[in-house]
Amino acid sequence: MDIASSDALKDELLKTNPTFRELIHQHQNYEQRLSELSGLTYPSDDEQIEESTLKKKKLMVKDAIYAMMHDYELSH
Repeated sequence: MDIASSDALKDELLKTNPTFRELIHQHQNYEQRLSELSGLTYPSDDEQIEESTLKKKKLMVKDAIYAMMHDYELSH
């Protein structure tokens, strides 16, 4: 899948698939929070654990997004 078809596929799924939109929204929220946490000079233990957990969740969501894109591409 090249970048142009990837973008078109992503746009199509954003328009037509509410589950895909929710995954994209979750990914963006995780990214925003991770950005906030990385800006901390001295994160607490809880913040370090949160950062680690969010990185794992973000990766799982990203995998789900790409799996949906792949399945959609194969079915169309």
